[in-house]
Amino acid sequence: MQALLGVLFHSIGGFSSGSFYMPYKKVKGWAWESYWIIGGFFSWLIVPPIAAYLTVPNFVEIISAAAPSIKSVTYSMGLIWGIGGLTYGLGVRYLGMSLGNSITLGFCSAFGALVPSIYYNFYPVEGKVSFTDMLSNTGGQLVLVGVLICLIGIAFSGKAGMLKEADFATGHEDKDKDFNLVKGLIIATISGILSSFFNFGIEAGKPMADVANEAWKGLNPNQGEFLFQNNVTYVVLLWGGLTTNFIWCMYLNFKNKTFGDYVNTKTPISKNIMFSAIAGTMWFLQFFFYGMGESKLGNGASSWILHMATIILTANFWGFYLKEWSGVSKKTFNTFLIGIGLILASIVVVGIGNSL
Repeated sequence: MQALLGVLFHSIGGFSSGSFYMPYKKVKGWAWESYWIIGGFFSWLIVPPIAAYLTVPNFVEIISAAAPSIKSVTYSMGLIWGIGGLTYGLGVRYLGMSLGNSITLGFCSAFGALVPSIYYNFYPVEGKVSFTDMLSNTGGQLVLVGVLICLIGIAFSGKAGMLKEADFATGHEDKDKDFNLVKGLIIATISGILSSFFNFGIEAGKPMADVANEAWKGLNPNQGEFLFQNNVTYVVLLWGGLTTNFIWCMYLNFKNKTFGDYVNTKTPISKNIMFSAIAGTMWFLQFFFYGMGESKLGNGASSWILHMATIILTANFWGFYLKEWSGVSKKTFNTFLIGIGLILASIVVVGIGNSL
């Protein structure tokens, strides 16, 4: 039952993440950097402490009492992840919802499953699985096989992108005018690898979550783990993401002379803010529910990759809804489906390996 609840929570979070970019498509007359940072304020600054306030008693005191090293590493992982989150939007722009998310999140799945174990190889922590541990037992080896399958799936997705580009080169010039395979692949690869550091940020901030968890269990004995324990960690982790994105978006506002977007009465300012706020809130909800799922399944490779899988499925649903693959050849579409199938198969393999 606990595992089923974990899958349910991860699925809700994945749906929210896979859908969060859709409200941005309703923003009119603003540059990308303008609506991205408005949404970001809600994602990384406004909603996380509200969620923590509503779910974690004394969350401010927990953060204040945490060791500076814990907070600094958690914040640093947020900075690195922030670069990945920043480039995510560009990857989707150049590759579309389906292909952009599949490649970005495929890399994010693979590296998110491996980064913590590699860290624990150099800095062992009792109860944590290192990369060497994974190599030395059947379950860990199966996880690595799953990661390899994931990377093969990404390769097929990239091939589908190349075929799509060729299809659109003749006879479909009006389709997906922003599509740019080279830019998109470079950006999606960088985004996927750096975005995986969010998973390690959760690991780094675990001592804060543990304090919240133990306090809750003391008040609620024999009721399992605290569903919302990670909400305190997100506050610190997302400060890092806000820092990176704020600096870059302000730079783009200055470079592109788009500071005027926020007060441009020729655009629907209120609606633009509202849609950006909805997008930003939906983005945060992915990790709100991720924390709930993690409390049921643990923060191992299976939790992270299950979360990524539901995002990929949702994003591809929206990609089909937006007709991003309309007009491509049967070979192109089938290649894309093989890539998605392999990425999702890797989820199953990693989940089985993690259970062993």
